Amino acid sequence: MILVFGKTGQVARELAPLADVTCLGRDAADLNDPAACAAAIRTHRPRAVINAAAYTAVDQAEQDEATALRVNADAPGAMAQACAELDIPLVHISTDYVFSGGGTAPWAPDDPTGPLGAYGRTKLAGEAAVRAALGTHVILRTSWVVSAHGTNFVKTMHRLGAERDQLTVVADQIGGLTPARAIAQACHTIATALIDDPDKTGTYHFSGAPDASWADVARAVMHVAAHRCEIVDIPSSDYPTPVERPLNSRMDCTTLETAFGLKRPDWRAGLIEILKDMTT
Repeated sequence: MILVFGKTGQVARELAPLADVTCLGRDAADLNDPAACAAAIRTHRPRAVINAAAYTAVDQAEQDEATALRVNADAPGAMAQACAELDIPLVHISTDYVFSGGGTAPWAPDDPTGPLGAYGRTKLAGEAAVRAALGTHVILRTSWVVSAHGTNFVKTMHRLGAERDQLTVVADQIGGLTPARAIAQACHTIATALIDDPDKTGTYHFSGAPDASWADVARAVMHVAAHRCEIVDIPSSDYPTPVERPLNSRMDCTTLETAFGLKRPDWRAGLIEILKDMTT
């Protein structure tokens, strides 16, 4: 059995249908209580653990960094300690927000980090806590997660595109849209592989291809959904947010393919699946 922290999030929802997966929601393991997370691992004694839960409210984290730190750093650290004690591999999902977003080159796993806000800082602290436990683990950084579940960019564009004739969308933030289903499958593959080969421990990147802007993705949503909504490109400066978003979220995923045989998923194919799931 593979134990998953998270039940209602986008990746956890895609992991839940897998036959050998048990998902824990807040009622069973609240990440606000790191000791409870460690206790759950000791109780279940799984073959592997996937942490698919996180504090992901980027703007809200600025006002509540203490909670974000507890959920994004202290809880994963406690999980990692318990996994190390029991010799259980851990797959921990992280984010492109640990980087500054500068330049245009894809970020490699060993590139210097430089988060722009509290969310990125707490996720980076979580990575450090997982590594410090010295157990078998993979930190999987991903970006721009979308699915038919929860709240995400694709769902928002689909809804607004049906209501409006025109939308302005940021065009200078570039990255890889990543379907949650692909992330879930990748996490499961990695967790299973780590059981047999702990030497694959490390930090890897996984994001969808090809790299695109948010405006590009919005146009793709309109095309697939057959909405007659025009997308107008704007710079990030015309859409201010409490926390600056990375302009460059491109990710170099070559080491993941080498180690685990996982290629970047085509988000355009994933988009078709997501919109189909939303209408069935």
